[in-house]
Amino acid sequence: MKPVILDVDTGLDDACALLLAARHPELDLRAVTCVGGNVGIDQVVLNTLTVLEAAGRPDVPVARGAALPLLQPVRTAPHVHGADGLGDLDWPRSNRIADERHAVELLRDVLLEAAGKGERVTLIPLAPMTNIALLLRTYPEAADGLREIVFMGGAAGIGNATASAEFNIWTDPEAAAIVLSAAGALGVPLTMYGLDVFYDVVISLEEARALGGSPSADLARALIEKRSLLYKSDGASIGDGGAVCAVIDPDGLTTSPSPLRVELSGSWSRGRTIVDTRNWSSDLSSDPYGPAPTVVQVSTAVDGRRYADLWLNTVS
Repeated sequence: MKPVILDVDTGLDDACALLLAARHPELDLRAVTCVGGNVGIDQVVLNTLTVLEAAGRPDVPVARGAALPLLQPVRTAPHVHGADGLGDLDWPRSNRIADERHAVELLRDVLLEAAGKGERVTLIPLAPMTNIALLLRTYPEAADGLREIVFMGGAAGIGNATASAEFNIWTDPEAAAIVLSAAGALGVPLTMYGLDVFYDVVISLEEARALGGSPSADLARALIEKRSLLYKSDGASIGDGGAVCAVIDPDGLTTSPSPLRVELSGSWSRGRTIVDTRNWSSDLSSDPYGPAPTVVQVSTAVDGRRYADLWLNTVS
């Protein structure tokens, strides 16, 4: 089994990812940490506990993390995820209480425990990376327990929060820049599952409506139906769930190693992930910045049908 931790701002697509991570037999979900993003932090925690209960995983510790980005107000997305973050589905809410530790402390404890046992954990951030930036700067020794970071965020080409920037990176670009810098310095491999592949793992309404018979399958059906209604389509992407698929089945994802930076100051481009695809054998003497020091495996293509089947087979 692959030990994993998810860091989430649980909206509809985070819920798709949580169901997959909680139920797949090859994943050992060690913890889930929460950060403000799609909705406020208290709602994120409640949503996360609710999804894990539907998945039959009350054993997984959940911790409340950063309520705000490092330097700017939180920007929620009720137009995408509903006022409550779960599409206002009126789903039965969990009564479970979150872990007493702050998310950064839970991350530290789980990773150091793994390192002490000679294990390595895959960290899957599906949200603004505020918690991860705080972890790697406050407790860099926790990186001893990391195998890799596979994050949903950014894009080589398109944006969604703005014409240039993807929502998770745009919400806290300073945190994303810190994670790139710290992970590079600490030798932690990074994979970016960005908007270039985000929309390509699609569940049809027909497939979703065939799900049922358990709380997990019922919630999975409701999530796809809600996202389909939102986009006025006959199916919906599992969004963040694709990043979890990539950890389970990395052969379904095509990546290219590229130096990566986050734009922090541009009037129209703040939060953009700058993927450098130049041929470094050429003369770059005119570039005053040089290549970014951190090289990331940037997702360029995904086998959408393969990952859709993986998700369906697991949540059913």
